[in-house]
Amino acid sequence: MLRSLGARSLVLVVMLLMAAPHAGRAWGVLGHRAVARIAENHLTPAARQQVSQILGWETMPLVSTWADELRADPQYKETAPWHYLNVASGLDFAAFVKQLNDPALLAPAAPTNAYTALLQARRDLKDPKKTADEKRVALKFLIHIVGDVHQPLHVGHAEDKGGNTIAVNWRAKDDSNLHSVWDTAILEYPGFTFTEMSATYDHATPAEIKQWQKDDITTWVFESYQLCTPIYAAAATNPKFDWHFYPTFGPVAQQQVLKAGIRLAGQLNELFAK
Repeated sequence: MLRSLGARSLVLVVMLLMAAPHAGRAWGVLGHRAVARIAENHLTPAARQQVSQILGWETMPLVSTWADELRADPQYKETAPWHYLNVASGLDFAAFVKQLNDPALLAPAAPTNAYTALLQARRDLKDPKKTADEKRVALKFLIHIVGDVHQPLHVGHAEDKGGNTIAVNWRAKDDSNLHSVWDTAILEYPGFTFTEMSATYDHATPAEIKQWQKDDITTWVFESYQLCTPIYAAAATNPKFDWHFYPTFGPVAQQQVLKAGIRLAGQLNELFAK
């Protein structure tokens, strides 16, 4: 998916990350690492061994934000669209999937959005011709993008950049927007660390795990697409989010983090079954 990164490029990424704004990073550091930790909890022994072999000294929670750090480097600006989907409003499932599978968006080895980037990462991990470095990059993107597409506003409206241009008041602060509330604020509200969050949220039943891992990727993104409707409606009704907001939407965010972790594990268990 990407050319290998040298030491100088990595240093530049870190420097640029420190100066970059945090808007637009689905789930933020906290959510992405919780998703990765939940996934680790549900890996098969074979998948765990393969993930460890590919990542080396790094862990899944540690690399879960790498794709956000990478796009701070101008050399890799082409990866910015790999974190979200822009789909027309008001579609049923069949029309939604038809848009996802538009041939213009599915050019081989040329991701144009989170869906196509996720498919490409899977292909790269299954390709025996890919180098160890290429597989490492693909795995890091897979870990990150699975989290991204479970943040509802990463399958939001193009006209408002997934809620980035919708100003809201969060806990009496007027400098927020709908997207950033869902990226970070709603997950930070309980005050968990990512390890506490993963331990608290990881309560899926065996039946839920079986169903969620059976679901197709198109189902994941359509779920996020549907969740956008009440989220946008809440912001339109009253952009001053008061004490009602977290009790209403906190459980939704919690469920999406959990589903992302379970489904990420399912992807890795399937890819590394042999």
